[in-house]
Amino acid sequence: MKRQIKHVGVAQCGKVLAGIYLIIAIPMVAFMLLASGFSGQETTPLGVGGAIFMVVLYPLLGFISGVIGAWLYNLVAARIGGFEYTTVDVA
Repeated sequence: MKRQIKHVGVAQCGKVLAGIYLIIAIPMVAFMLLASGFSGQETTPLGVGGAIFMVVLYPLLGFISGVIGAWLYNLVAARIGGFEYTTVDVA
């Protein structure tokens, strides 16, 4: 059975992408700080403040890109139709 996604919740899409980007940012920053500890440097090139800023900035940019992407999807889907996908019943 084919179905079509006609509308995407803009704010919800932004929140989901912000959460995904946060999950990606935390290990990246942890690795960056850990690697700088083994390199003999006092801090990362951006400093600890830059690492913390990255954990805030990365999800914020994810939210903004999610909102813009969902808004654009809704504009296009209203005119030419949405994504099509096939579903199956699972026993």
